[in-house]
Amino acid sequence: MIYGVVLAGGKGERFWPLSRAERPKQFLKLTSDKMMLVETMDRVLPIIPTENFRIITSRSMETFILNNVDVLDKSQVISEPIGRNTCVAIGLAAVHLRHDDPDAVMVVLSADHLIRPEEKLQQIIQESCDIAKENDCLITLGIIPTRPETGYGYIKLGDKFEHDGKYHACKVAAFAEKPKAAVAHEYYYSQQYLWNSGMFIWSAKSILKAIAKFQPELAEELEKYSAHIGTDNVISAREELFKKVASISIDFAVLEYAENVLTLKADIIWDDIGGWNALPRYKKLTRDNNVVVGESLLIDSYENTVYNEEDGIIACLGVSDLVIVRTDNITMVAHKTEVDRVKEILAELGKDDSTKKYL
Repeated sequence: MIYGVVLAGGKGERFWPLSRAERPKQFLKLTSDKMMLVETMDRVLPIIPTENFRIITSRSMETFILNNVDVLDKSQVISEPIGRNTCVAIGLAAVHLRHDDPDAVMVVLSADHLIRPEEKLQQIIQESCDIAKENDCLITLGIIPTRPETGYGYIKLGDKFEHDGKYHACKVAAFAEKPKAAVAHEYYYSQQYLWNSGMFIWSAKSILKAIAKFQPELAEELEKYSAHIGTDNVISAREELFKKVASISIDFAVLEYAENVLTLKADIIWDDIGGWNALPRYKKLTRDNNVVVGESLLIDSYENTVYNEEDGIIACLGVSDLVIVRTDNITMVAHKTEVDRVKEILAELGKDDSTKKYL
């Protein structure tokens, strides 16, 4: 059976102040009138029933999810006591699914992506699941680049993988980290690279086998933990698991070493909505190329992003290339070229007990 594993434990700090400690990015309504977590689930519902979703999130977010996503029950939300990156999160989901269904196929999704059209994504995932059911392989969805992007990782295409299906599948020759601008242009124009979407499809057995091969210490701890699934002490066992394991991504821990990694070429609109500068790519622009959300007045102002979540108005006169955000008890103004440095603001706020309330 096919299961959806949604990774929803990130902090989304680059969307501060809209994204806060008690309401990270994946719980915002950035791309539609639904929370991004709910939108992630809804776009694959035709192939993954609601009861087959497992949400991996931080312990502090568990109650929020259960109170705000009424289609989920407590057994579907697996909370992490502390963040340990994606390898542990995926391994945790895999041992739970193996316990429920030894033949489980996992579709690993991030809770903060924009993807269109949904129908094509569903077709690609279904075809990937068909491959994963019949083969001991690890599949990552690769996005056909639309620009020489420096903010994404890349996948280098290898030999074609023969299969009965509509979509082009290849072995992965190599993974590449976020490149410098000149390298990104080289990747883009070579047509030999795809964006690494962070969406994965594999059987629970295959990913646990790969973790055992390349991260044996983690595999050992996961097996110890697995013995407690379904018992009263599963939470305390999870505490012990997370105390002992290292923080590492699934890419660094497994995928860069494994020889059975495939990619399906996904010709879809995809964006990981990484920060404020992503909004102009999918929000409707005014005639002056401004993104405006909420009540605002802009005069002789161009290419700004203005986001007003509060009552009242934001008035702009003769400004350009700014990000202006007003929410709750915070107003942020930043130049577009500097807005990704927002973590520096958070670091400063975290130094003083009187300002930690703004995190």
